[in-house]
Amino acid sequence: MPRPIRPRNVIRIGPVQVATYYDARGREKHTAACTAPRCGFSADYNSRPAAEIAATTHHCPIR
Repeated sequence: MPRPIRPRNVIRIGPVQVATYYDARGREKHTAACTAPRCGFSADYNSRPAAEIAATTHHCPIR
């Protein structure tokens, strides 16, 4: 059974949450995920600034 992801350093930029976590191999990863209903945007990045830029430039396709 894989270990659960434990996000830390979570911030919210508009409807998008940016968090840092460790993947299964122990590497630090950063994710950006939109919390708007029916949006479905989420992406993993190797650097925190990249995840924050993705969060600031994200526009939900569904209104």
